[in-house]
Amino acid sequence: MILKKKTNRQRLIDNLPVVVFEYTFFPDGQRDFTYLSPRCEELLGVDPEALMRGNLSLESFIHPEDWETFNSSVEESILRMSEWRWRGRCRGKGGYLWIDARGTPVRMKDGRTVYNGIFSDISEKKQLEQRYQELVEQLPLGIAIHAEGRVRFANAAACKMVGARSPQDVIGLEILHFVHPDFLELVNTRTARILSSQSTPSVELKYVRLDGSPFDVEASAHPCTYEGETAVQIIFTDISERKIAEASFKKTETLFYQLFQNTPLAVTLLNEEGKVVQINKGFQELFGFEIEELRGNELNQFIVPNDLTTEGNDINSLISSNRVIRTETVRHRRDGSILSVIIYGVPVLQQDRTIGIFGMYVDITERRRVEEELKIRNAELDNFVYKVSHDLRAPLSSVLGLAYLAGLPGNTDNLTDYIKLMGEKASQLDHFISDVLSHSKNLKMELKVEEVDFQKITDQAFNDLSYLKGAENVKKNIHISTDKFFSDPWRIAEIFRNLVSNAIKYRRLDGTETVISLFVKTGDRDCLIIFKDNGIGIDRINLEKIFEMFYRASDQSEGSGLGLYIVKNAVEKLGGKLQVESELGKGTTFEIVLPNQQLSK
Repeated sequence: MILKKKTNRQRLIDNLPVVVFEYTFFPDGQRDFTYLSPRCEELLGVDPEALMRGNLSLESFIHPEDWETFNSSVEESILRMSEWRWRGRCRGKGGYLWIDARGTPVRMKDGRTVYNGIFSDISEKKQLEQRYQELVEQLPLGIAIHAEGRVRFANAAACKMVGARSPQDVIGLEILHFVHPDFLELVNTRTARILSSQSTPSVELKYVRLDGSPFDVEASAHPCTYEGETAVQIIFTDISERKIAEASFKKTETLFYQLFQNTPLAVTLLNEEGKVVQINKGFQELFGFEIEELRGNELNQFIVPNDLTTEGNDINSLISSNRVIRTETVRHRRDGSILSVIIYGVPVLQQDRTIGIFGMYVDITERRRVEEELKIRNAELDNFVYKVSHDLRAPLSSVLGLAYLAGLPGNTDNLTDYIKLMGEKASQLDHFISDVLSHSKNLKMELKVEEVDFQKITDQAFNDLSYLKGAENVKKNIHISTDKFFSDPWRIAEIFRNLVSNAIKYRRLDGTETVISLFVKTGDRDCLIIFKDNGIGIDRINLEKIFEMFYRASDQSEGSGLGLYIVKNAVEKLGGKLQVESELGKGTTFEIVLPNQQLSK
């Protein structure tokens, strides 16, 4: 199994306050979860692996009263291949909880229907809605008087707050009966101080209704005389709604902060003057600035290139005039490097007045790079089509010409010479087609990581090229380490084959012995390959062009011109680096470093 480090996207999914899922309907009628994010265990109290193994049925988690609506919503979604939405109760850690679920179906070529979506706990929201409705119907103000520790008076509002139908239900009861155990000591201390005529400020407490349920109050107490007795008057307001609202606001604030901080976009909040109020982690990672550097300053002076200052000011002006903008441009990082970005500017309005600006930046540098690379690839394709058609037709034309000459009446030439020439042209055509197919295979074929036998690959390369003219006189200096190394053996074989082929084709023809040296040193992290020949070498003027498609630095060989282009592309596919040094008349050295793919296992 290949172990992969979690990407930023995966870490983001793991930290979302929702459960991300993939649910698959198989052609044989089976259905089950095929992915669940770690948040599942926190929400449902069940290991995601247990659900994905099918150990627990989905029906065992859905409230019996909600199972029918669940099934009908799924069936309708599958029938229409439309978005699935469902709200209902689901068994969690502490009993049933309310969840909101949604997913989008995708029908796969193999007949599977896969739903990707999320579900989240909305129990608190449901409870908040219910309690809010109850609290809105009351005006929370209560007045009660107690003497010698017992209730003597309670108004209607107080009775309602403690759950009494009438004052008779509470009069005579101990006042401490309505105080939450956590606040008994505080209330006793405050009562003693009040009875001794000491001032006591308002305080937040927790009271208990007749049914034992607690609720929050803000209470003040004062000494008084009731029916001739020294007593204490309590004025209290039910602040449960406020407490819940505060908790809800804090939760909303936390959720917004988490969304702001963890969104993959780079986001900054500016005030109405265009000065930085806050930036998120995405902005910090993309641009390299800390909030301490930016807060209170105009953002444009930090990230807008000098030649785009006017553009930056115009964008801020447009947003400040209540317009949402989208534009593609460039900005620079803290280190000065240039980024291509899409900027979304959104005004924050209050009573039709802009009080702030959200700026969101999407890094499209890679997209731009790909677009530029695509232009290059298209140009290469045009050149490829032209060269292929030319190099295919040239040997064919030669064969046809030779065949024509051989068949002319009265031709007394030796036909064996014609056949030999035809064979050479056909062989040239076969080699060219082989190189084209090798190039195509290298571009399309996925990496197939296996243990690499460098000795076997080296021997095979020399054996396969033994037919080349001059191959029989090659002296080989081979030094290969025996440590285990994992990569794509086919691509490495292609690299070796083309390097050996070039070394033989571009050997010196002045009688100097052809020497090919190969040094391979493998390690835990990478492999160093040094391939050296003593051939005709390459002029420095041509050295930068040798990896271009169909480029031939010398007329000594009639090769396809694809050999070193294939080498370069194969090294890139393997995630490696390639360097070349050469001197005319003294040979060429290629140095290749390839990563050990075993590290990703």
